Amino acid sequence: MASGAMTVTEPATAPVGQPWRTLTWCARLLRARARLPPMAVDAILVTALFVLTSLVVRIDLHDRPWLLAFQAALLLPLIWRRRAHVTVFAAVASAAFAQWLADVQLPADIALLIALYTVAAYTGGRQLLVACAVSEAGILMASVRWSTEGRSLGAAVSLTAMATAAAVIGANMRTRRAYFASVEDRAVRLERERDQRARLAVAEERARIARDMHDIVSHNLSVMIALADAAVYAQYRTPDRTTAAMRQVADSGRQSLTEMRRVLGVLRADEPDALRHPIPGITQLRCLLDQVGTAGLPARLRVAGDPSHVPTAAQLTVYRLVQEALTNTLKHAPPGTRAEVRVCCSAESVALDVTDDGHGRTAQDPDAPRGHGIPGMRERTAAYGGTLRAGPLPGGGWRVSARLDLSTAGTAGAAGAAGAAGTAGTAGAAGTGAA
Repeated sequence: MASGAMTVTEPATAPVGQPWRTLTWCARLLRARARLPPMAVDAILVTALFVLTSLVVRIDLHDRPWLLAFQAALLLPLIWRRRAHVTVFAAVASAAFAQWLADVQLPADIALLIALYTVAAYTGGRQLLVACAVSEAGILMASVRWSTEGRSLGAAVSLTAMATAAAVIGANMRTRRAYFASVEDRAVRLERERDQRARLAVAEERARIARDMHDIVSHNLSVMIALADAAVYAQYRTPDRTTAAMRQVADSGRQSLTEMRRVLGVLRADEPDALRHPIPGITQLRCLLDQVGTAGLPARLRVAGDPSHVPTAAQLTVYRLVQEALTNTLKHAPPGTRAEVRVCCSAESVALDVTDDGHGRTAQDPDAPRGHGIPGMRERTAAYGGTLRAGPLPGGGWRVSARLDLSTAGTAGAAGAAGAAGTAGTAGAAGTGAA
């Protein structure tokens, strides 16, 4: 009912040039909207509308200056329209109803459309329906009272169309604002998830480097220590064996440095020797066993199946597992221990078994050092959905068995394990999925 004060007929004395100059000035001010708070923008809008509508009805204001009170009552509440949507609409509707009772038509009735638009843009549901019902009641009352004879229906339809357009535009703005808010929230969540993935990748990279460095340093240092001890004992009796042992120490040191460069991803163009070393795999197990055999641990290798069908990343994992198992045997088993390595390859899985006949430390030994070797082996195996078992044998000795499931291995894990060999040339790409 509050919309009853809407203007149905345009005053014939409305000037044209000066109001449009005012609108141009208002538009220039509103261009700075992005730099002004919302309430300041609404204050500028209300001021412009007040000046414009006052100029339109300046003759009536000269005869009846009290009409300025209706002007102010209709326009001033719009300053707070963003904070109190329904309250502002109720205030404007009440002023319009008072105007209808006083039988006064004012162009400031456009405030009703702005208030209805605000309700539709910031609220919805029952409040919007009530606001539309009140506006339609006011439209019908204004059409009956102020339209010329026989044109009540046309005036009502025109005003209803205007009110409907204001409500629809406001509802669309509310939907668009909600959509942009959801897009912004999604962008924030995606950015947060990206940062989390980056932190996880860094943690996985550190874990991958730690595992590889442990395998490389622990194995090669164990071999070098064993060879150096043998060279000390044989330096007087068999100088030739001493010379061979020290050369093997030097070769082990070079190999260790080469693998460290590859793991850390810092290969340079002036290091071609590192580039010529192949990625360790099942075919390199023979060289590994020869190396530990030189250090005093005779080992036998049995390979069943065709290893060429096994992915390079899985072969690297098998090599590291065997390397760690033999290193533990070399460090903890007594002299005279022999080891055996069995690898079974198929299209779906790779199974390996490393046993020795020595009497090393048992899992129940309270003095046994708790290192990172076996946990690292378990992590490597878990990357391929497999399990690792390590423990003493009933008759003495130690056994390490693992199975890599190639059919269910994660693509990211396989790609990361392949990158761990340094083929990509970057440590970050290598370690993203190696863990």
